Parts: sequence; structure tokens; C-alpha cells
Amino acid sequence: MPLFFQENIQPPEIHLEPEESKHLIRVLRKKTGDSVDLTDGNGNLYHCRIQDANPKRTSLLVIDVEKTQEDNFRIHLAIAPTKSPDRMEWMVEKITEIGFHEIYLMKSQNSERTYLKTDRLEKKIISACKQSKQYFKPKVHSDISFSDLIKDPAFSGFQKFIAYVDENHQNHLLDVAKPTRDYLILIGPEGDFDPDEIKLAISNGFEPVSLGKSRLRTETAGLAAVHMLQILNR
Repeated sequence: MPLFFQENIQPPEIHLEPEESKHLIRVLRKKTGDSVDLTDGNGNLYHCRIQDANPKRTSLLVIDVEKTQEDNFRIHLAIAPTKSPDRMEWMVEKITEIGFHEIYLMKSQNSERTYLKTDRLEKKIISACKQSKQYFKPKVHSDISFSDLIKDPAFSGFQKFIAYVDENHQNHLLDVAKPTRDYLILIGPEGDFDPDEIKLAISNGFEPVSLGKSRLRTETAGLAAVHMLQILNR
């Protein structure tokens, strides 16, 4: 059954927003009395029945609610946005399908793009959550500087990594990451991190890691890092 999304749900009655209503009634041709599954992005799965099949504002009655258990680890990805927004949107869609928790769009010295609108990223995340049956919607944080991020006390207790290109890397991410932890991993721009940034991160408790022998594009590195940490915890 297709999954629908709506925030700020207050049972027992839900009024779907126009875009979701139109898809439900016009595209899927659902009718009054049909069953619908809905999530609010906070781990809740609502089993509903259509009360009023209105393509502009469908009314649903909540029949049952399931609460999804949260992961016992958290993946936070901090990444310098690519010059092409399309590549970031592709990455965000894929890591949502794989599973991550929060993303920070980070400004570093060699950043190709200093600002990225998050509207389309949010839409990609919601679409990917619906497609892959993810009931927790990942969070997006934008316009964060490298220096502020690495000194943020909110990451105290996290395993913190900085991935960059270095043929002398001794530690692969999968060798040093430990399961059931909270992680923050930094991924730099196409020009990589500035050497001073790497030194600053290490002095603030970040561990340098490799993601493999190949030289990866920024969005590929982000995808690879999330996938590795999911494998470690599965």
C-alpha cells in the first residue's frame, strides 16, 4: 500500500493537504471507505479510512496507530554542497532510502557553493521516505560554517570523523567506527578540505578516515559514508 505523508497530525480525523489528496483520489483513484497509510515523519504510522474522497482536501479517519522504534544509533552527515544542486538532491534521496538522521550543509574554505535552498531537498526527503517506508523524517540544517560545526558541544559523546583524500590514511571508516553509537562525519567539497581545516578538526576530536582507495565525488562520498555506517549497525 502506498504511504502518504503529513506533518502535525492530530487524530482521530485528518485532512490531507491538496497535493497528497489529489494523488490519492485522482491518480490512485481511491474512494470513500478505502484504506490509507499515513506517516507524520516522527515514527508514527497511521492506518486510516477515507471518509470524504475530496481531491482538494481528503478527510481520513484514523483506525489504528503504530509507533516505530527508533534506531539505537544516529548518523549525522556534514557535507559541503556541490556546485550542482541536482547532485545533492540525488544524494539526499539515496541516503534517505538507506537511512540517516540529520544532514548539515556546511561551508568550508574550498566550498563550490556557499548556500543551497533546502525546499527541494525537503521534498526529496519526503518522497524517499514514502517510497522506502521510512517513518522518521531526517532533519536538514543549512548554512553552517565548518568552524562552528566542529566546535559545537551538541556533538559531545559522538564518534566524530573527517573523511578526506590522503594516500597515507591508515584507518578505514569501517575499521574505526563502533556499532550503536552516534556519529558525525564530515565530507568536504570537490577541492577537499583545506589542510588547516583538517588540523583544526583533528584538534577538536575528529578522527581522520578513508572511505576506500577510489577518489570519490562529494555526493558519492556522502552516500558511501552513510551506507557503511548502516552496514556496521545492521
